[in-house]
Amino acid sequence: MDCCIISKLKTQPFWFLLLFSLGLFTILRFTLILLNWVYVNFLRQPKNLKKYGSWALVTGPTDGIGKSFAFELARKGLNLILVGRNPDKLKDVSDSVKAKFGKTEVKTVVVDFAGDLDEGVNRIRETIEGLDIGVLINNVGISYPYARFFHEVDEVLLKNLIQVNVVGTTKVTQAVLPGMVKRKKGAIVNIGSGAAIVIPSDPLYAVYAATKAYIDQFSRCLYVEYKKDGIDVQCQVPLYVATKMASIKRSSFFVPSTDGYAKAGVKWIGYEPRCTPYWPHTLLWAVAYSLPESIVDAWRLRFCIGIRKRGQLKDSRKQE
Repeated sequence: MDCCIISKLKTQPFWFLLLFSLGLFTILRFTLILLNWVYVNFLRQPKNLKKYGSWALVTGPTDGIGKSFAFELARKGLNLILVGRNPDKLKDVSDSVKAKFGKTEVKTVVVDFAGDLDEGVNRIRETIEGLDIGVLINNVGISYPYARFFHEVDEVLLKNLIQVNVVGTTKVTQAVLPGMVKRKKGAIVNIGSGAAIVIPSDPLYAVYAATKAYIDQFSRCLYVEYKKDGIDVQCQVPLYVATKMASIKRSSFFVPSTDGYAKAGVKWIGYEPRCTPYWPHTLLWAVAYSLPESIVDAWRLRFCIGIRKRGQLKDSRKQE
């Protein structure tokens, strides 16, 4: 039978053989992509994070994704340095981690990322002096209170978006990285956003999306610079997660809880320089890239205008 098929193919014109070959190549390529997707999302084993070092530093750990990362890293046996602006909330998280994981050491550093950042970063340097910081999770970040056009972004919000999302991540990385270089090992995870990477645009969140685009490029460059030094730098780009910042209260199949996201996120540490750890998000990513950008842009604009209207209505009610 196989010989008959080969014989028939030899008698076909060149264009037919070319199309057949292209079709076969496309099927093979899709199969390999699918098998790789299944492997990295469901079969690949997470790395032993303790090999990077015995301590992990997490920024923005008092709520949302950062808090869930802190608990997940403690579950993996790492000691924690929690960096946030509210000392009471830091203590609550620290006490909760110690109560759940008795052997975990926890240190806290109070840093207002929208305030005097240089002073705060100096406190981080003092705290980590002599500690084996193996994992850094740059999670701290802010977004708009709700969607708005760029000309509606006030000076305070504009300044804070850039300082917290861009300068904060940059300076904390600058403080922690030298120790990793000296020890020739470490993992840095910067939390980006699908607003900057997965979808063509994020209208009415322009500055937020732009700061996250910086995080993506910053991470990729550091990945290339320090791979030779045994340091794995990664930018994670989630889509929607059920957090206060996203104004989503309930999780669902496509919108994970913070705990669900952190469990997925920890499994990806040390692998690809850019990733979307929560696998249902990759399905949405595939849909977004399969559609013309103009269609996705139009949908995003209508969606965000709806968020803006609801936010303005909420503001007006508060003023009344």
